[in-house]
Amino acid sequence: PIDRFTMETKRQLDVLNRHLSANEYMAGAEYSIADIAIWPWYGSLVLGDIYDAAEFLDVASYTHVVRWAKQVSKRPGVKRGRRVNRTWGPEEEQLAERHSSSDF
Repeated sequence: PIDRFTMETKRQLDVLNRHLSANEYMAGAEYSIADIAIWPWYGSLVLGDIYDAAEFLDVASYTHVVRWAKQVSKRPGVKRGRRVNRTWGPEEEQLAERHSSSDF
């Protein structure tokens, strides 16, 4: 059964999808702190990186959110940031400790 949390997630994805249908990023044409703040959850969710819920939530139907998530995931800073303090997954995606830019 679809519970209220599922329905709320789908509602939020719908709101984001409608917004991103007219905007490249959350604050318009420019990447901003708004994207940085919400991408780790919404981006990871629609890209299938968390919860194994992508199919259940039919995230592929939120085409503008998926486009945005993929676009943000390709940014060099996002790629680096996803590795920081990561101690699981493929070794090339891990960076248990970071002390300087040379750690990458």
